Amino acid sequence: MRWSRSFKRKLFLAILALPVAAALCAALAFWYYSHDLPGFRNITDYKPPLVTTVLSREGRVLGYFYKEKRFLVRLQDMPEHLPLAFLAAEDSSFYKHDGIDPWAIFRASLMNLKAGGIRQGGSTITQQVVKRLLLSPEKSFERKIKEAILAYRLENYLTKDEILTIYLNQIYLGSKAYGVEAASREYFGKHVKDLTLAEAAVLAGLPQAPSRYNPYSDPEAAKVRQKYVLDQMLSQGWITREQHTDALAQKLAYKSMEDNSWKLGAYYLEEVRRFLIEKYGEEEVYTGGLTVETACVIAHQQAADNAMRRGLGDVAKRKGWEGPAGRLKPQEVQGFLDEGRTDESIKPGTWVRAVVTESAKDKAVVRFGQNTGEIPASTTMWCRNGVKGLKGEAAPIPGDPSRIVHKGDVVWATVREAKGGRHYVLNLERAPGPEGALVSMLPETGEVVALVGGFSFEKSQFNRATQAKRQPGSSFKPIVYSAALDNGLTPASVIMDAPIVFANAEAGTVWRPENYENIFYGPTLLSTALAKSRNLVTIRVAQKIGVRTVIERARALGIESELPENLSIALGSSALTLTNLCQAYTAFARDGSYVKPRLVLSVTSAWGETLYKSEPEYVEAVSPQNAFLMASMLKEVINVGTGGAAKVLGRPLAGKTGTTNNEQDAWFIGFTPHLLTGVYVGYDQLQSMGREGSGGRTALPIWLEYRRAVEDRYPPDDFLPPEGIVWARVENSQAIGSKGQPAPESYFLPFVEGTQPEQTDVGAAETGDSTASDADLMKLGF
Repeated sequence: MRWSRSFKRKLFLAILALPVAAALCAALAFWYYSHDLPGFRNITDYKPPLVTTVLSREGRVLGYFYKEKRFLVRLQDMPEHLPLAFLAAEDSSFYKHDGIDPWAIFRASLMNLKAGGIRQGGSTITQQVVKRLLLSPEKSFERKIKEAILAYRLENYLTKDEILTIYLNQIYLGSKAYGVEAASREYFGKHVKDLTLAEAAVLAGLPQAPSRYNPYSDPEAAKVRQKYVLDQMLSQGWITREQHTDALAQKLAYKSMEDNSWKLGAYYLEEVRRFLIEKYGEEEVYTGGLTVETACVIAHQQAADNAMRRGLGDVAKRKGWEGPAGRLKPQEVQGFLDEGRTDESIKPGTWVRAVVTESAKDKAVVRFGQNTGEIPASTTMWCRNGVKGLKGEAAPIPGDPSRIVHKGDVVWATVREAKGGRHYVLNLERAPGPEGALVSMLPETGEVVALVGGFSFEKSQFNRATQAKRQPGSSFKPIVYSAALDNGLTPASVIMDAPIVFANAEAGTVWRPENYENIFYGPTLLSTALAKSRNLVTIRVAQKIGVRTVIERARALGIESELPENLSIALGSSALTLTNLCQAYTAFARDGSYVKPRLVLSVTSAWGETLYKSEPEYVEAVSPQNAFLMASMLKEVINVGTGGAAKVLGRPLAGKTGTTNNEQDAWFIGFTPHLLTGVYVGYDQLQSMGREGSGGRTALPIWLEYRRAVEDRYPPDDFLPPEGIVWARVENSQAIGSKGQPAPESYFLPFVEGTQPEQTDVGAAETGDSTASDADLMKLGF
């Protein structure tokens, strides 16, 4: 068949027009789809959601705050084989193309056509970055065109290394891990810089299908995918045959990096979180990748947590056994055990909730998580005065587990020792009734080394160290005595310890303050009155110097709470927080200036920029001489007074107990020149803790257990006297000894130079009730 010349010409022109038409169509498509494309600010100013890490003073992780578990890591901080593994699996020509790889698209199309469905993608790493950061995940022709256009443009904005860095930090790799650092921690329990070639190949195989190739759920599939990645690396000449063989032969151990986040010092962490949100906003805290250095010291925080739980448990035990924490039906036991399942080692002192499986006279057998334990009869001797038997069961008998707990009971216990093979010996405990708080700080710098806000953060997030305002009782008295020393009194001043009554005729009210023991001791040295915590002496002192003078001293020491102008504040009737009172006491532990508590020491951005750095903040409060006299008088609280139990530490200590009416609140604040610690105990809803609920019997044992664990970290230094301090002999020491014991004939007390040891007695002529005038009482607010 012969074609005419005219037809040939037309055919030639048509063939020539095809590429022109295709180019014109491409140009039109480029123009149409590119006129409303997003800019590159999200990429060029790359700020992915990152984990904020909170560190202890030693650099150990206390906790994480995040929306997506991602840790930023630079390309130069990764092992060379890691990015190569991802390139081999996802885009081997990454460093050759301009953002789009036509050959990869054609190859993927053929593969998908043969498979009868989508089995392989042709997107480059640049396209994947564009899709994740700029476009929606919808699968459409329009989105793919936009993706290609943006990928081409992005290559002109960023270097290849910058794009690859973004990709490796942004990619989702399963198990809630975003980016290679988080994935390395999740699957291999190590940082990305320590990954082997074999491990890197496993991670590189995940982007195609993170759930399908997850090594935890399907290790065989992960191994197949790993081989594919290693084969690709070998074919590209990026690894040798020997490296390929060794990597395939390496035995892989899949395990997550131990995550201690929120396991220790949860109340401390929560205070840090509040501080950060107030300063930077919630979005920055949960996505900014901040690194936060705190003043928390691990040894201190562990000791504080243990002491608080032990102490509150002991307080609860004083009321005897009040039944199990719960009771499970047989079909509920396995679910309970699954909830408590953990791979972590259990240390002595750890509290656990366990279910009883057997109960006999010599011991009870329990299970918790994957563990078993036994509760010896000897640990149940405290179960006296218990509740009556439940549902016809016999009443409990101390020392007989079969008469205390029964099969299916859920009980609290603490680990006493490990017997091997996930078997433990336990102590029977009971959930505490009263709550408590502990604050421990360095008076030299204000660094808070430990903070506990309650028995269990999981049970209650209310922080009783910083949020609870409770009456401090006698632990407020040092503020009164500090004011007295600057207003005419000395440690040797003699004050009458005798009944006193305040009546308000107009209101028809009478106030009769009493000593804790309901005993009156007559003439008493000011120093002795503080050591023995004599209420009536304190009232007379406040009355002599004036309530306004007491309030002014409290304000000078940084007390923030409302302080009504009446004499009852001298006995600690105005509620305040434990942290605030500890701050005031730092003035007595140092040179008279108090230091503000510091939890956060520094904050650094994800890129290493210092955003915040705290420095000690001191506030002048009292003179160095006043501070030293108060420290000396508070040492007598330990030596001969209500804080005597602390003497076992065998070093110079100062402190003060505090107990409110009906033993509702118990306090103890004790300090050396290097460490100040305050403890508070009390029910959240006001109620009596019983006669044993005083500061010396309830708060001081918690303080003492904590300090025993950390005291050796500091030298046994005494408080150094400043200039202007002299010592003088005081004769007839006015009952410095305990009641019934003879007082020493003389002993030495410190004085400010120029003051006289002999002082006019305050109230010495008063031997009976003393009634103030109505005008005076109205002025005082009674």
